Amino acid sequence: MVDVHCHILPGLDDGPDTMEESLAMAETAIAEGITHVVATPHANNKFWFDFAHVCQLREQLLAQLGDRLKVATGCDFHLSPENLSSLRKDSRAYCINQRDYLLLEFNEISIPPSMDQTLHEIQLAGLRPIITHPERNAILLAHPERLRDWVRRGCFAQVTGGALTGVFGLVAQQNALEWIRDGIIHFVASDAHNNRNRPLRLQGAYDVVEGQFGEEKARALFLENPLAAFEGRDLPHVPEVEEEAPSPKRKRFLFF
Repeated sequence: MVDVHCHILPGLDDGPDTMEESLAMAETAIAEGITHVVATPHANNKFWFDFAHVCQLREQLLAQLGDRLKVATGCDFHLSPENLSSLRKDSRAYCINQRDYLLLEFNEISIPPSMDQTLHEIQLAGLRPIITHPERNAILLAHPERLRDWVRRGCFAQVTGGALTGVFGLVAQQNALEWIRDGIIHFVASDAHNNRNRPLRLQGAYDVVEGQFGEEKARALFLENPLAAFEGRDLPHVPEVEEEAPSPKRKRFLFF
């Protein structure tokens, strides 16, 4: 499996504090059958993103792991005016493996209507946006048509493995499964932060997807699409998303 969203590098954000913790997370990933990991520290108003320092920590981690795990860098990119200004100057530093896929984290309090234009401008700049963990964003849960519309316009979406196994509750689990069924989701990633309650594991989530949707869908979400993003290629599995017809029978999971 290939994990494109993981907070494995130490001392950068709310992930591990020490290199020893990072190494323990890496060992967990290797035991799970994960072969590639993208270290994606936060870039927001709380955590400053320093690309040179991120690369330095990656090299230190690899020096102890050898070739047992491929580790690239990226960013859990918060859509703030300051970050967008930096993105215009040096977009590759923020992208997965310095190619053209960019993880985007949305605010959970407000997503302004102007976001449609912002996403369009990011695409015009040659980048491919990946919307991270929409199943844990209250605004997108309340207004799933916005996510659906962005995906129809060429954005991609990633749910968290823990959501599929129930770690984040019934709401996240049911919506993640529903969106996978509808073809809106292109990746499942760990979004791991530590080896305690946010470990670098994906096998349980893989089993859930394989059990509900079959092996082809599981391989698409955990291996083939993530590897394509890692290498900067077009995704091999991009279902066509149709307009959602309103229906009084359609249940939207919003409350525990």
